[in-house]
Amino acid sequence: MLNKLKPLIKTSISRVDWLHKQYRYNSQAENALKIIEIEKGKIDPQCRKSAEEYARDVLGWKGFAPWLKTYSAVAGKFKEGWIPFNYYMGIVRPRILLPVSQEKTLASKLLNMNNFPDVAYYISGLFFDSAWEVLSPEKLKGYIFDFNNKIVYKQSNTTMGMGIHIFTQETFSLDAIYKMGNGIFQKYIQQHIFFEEIMSGSLATLRLNSVVESGGKISCRSAILKIGRTGDSCVSPTSSINVPVDLVSGELHEKGYYLNWSSAYQHPDTKIGFKGKIIPKFNECIAYVIKLHKSIPFNRAVGWDITVDKNEKVQFIEWEEPSTQFAEAAQGPCFADMGWEKIRNHWVFND
Repeated sequence: MLNKLKPLIKTSISRVDWLHKQYRYNSQAENALKIIEIEKGKIDPQCRKSAEEYARDVLGWKGFAPWLKTYSAVAGKFKEGWIPFNYYMGIVRPRILLPVSQEKTLASKLLNMNNFPDVAYYISGLFFDSAWEVLSPEKLKGYIFDFNNKIVYKQSNTTMGMGIHIFTQETFSLDAIYKMGNGIFQKYIQQHIFFEEIMSGSLATLRLNSVVESGGKISCRSAILKIGRTGDSCVSPTSSINVPVDLVSGELHEKGYYLNWSSAYQHPDTKIGFKGKIIPKFNECIAYVIKLHKSIPFNRAVGWDITVDKNEKVQFIEWEEPSTQFAEAAQGPCFADMGWEKIRNHWVFND
């Protein structure tokens, strides 16, 4: 009897866990909607109705409506084809993504590119140089600072700008690396004057989301410029500003968004406005990530963090899972032709 009940118990626990995560995501959407409505006023009742009908009739569950309402509040109207954040995380992500992008140390190996900023790696208790030869701890410091005044260390399995540490020769510590665990040493990139004028001191990051379409073509679907604040040594997930970028022209949208979804027309610290500014070498940035994605076509969607340096060269920073919330709200629907709305989860039901 117990053996017969085990699968049912396991399924029930998994379903409860799934629903718990869904309601947590929806709580984020509801909080975001409150902030947006303070700035822009209540969304049109018809948008609410359309969001609820689309969630129920197309996506299969009314619980996908909160993020659709948030997107509608940003866009000022409802758009068919939007993928709610909780639908993406709970339904799409487990079926189209492999977790390789979480392992930052694998990027140069898997992506088959020779212009990465990688200097060395720390994996499973061993240090490796850029050619993947074992490097003794005694030689590490001299090796990584041979041609670099600053070194960036990124911990593996971290996202949203977390796990990033900047060292000089004076502040570098082997003990600190041991405590942080697996990671990658990279050159410190000096950013293009375009980004420096908006905010200096932290590296502005261009997040490009690319996908592999059903026929195998790779295309870029969204672009968001992430900009740091005064006192940040890198773009922080808690304080950065996300500015949508036109995918054709590379021009910044007039309005950027904080993590809590409040908006700004200019950088709060430097007072530099966003409207009319065009990211340098933008077409090269797009071509670069498409070339990168061709190396891993089995991962249907990837989020790429890149920048342009002071010498106008496109530089890889890291890869992550796609970030969809701001992209869908400000630029979407970004994935309407991917068929993601047809993916179903047996735990989702009409109600």
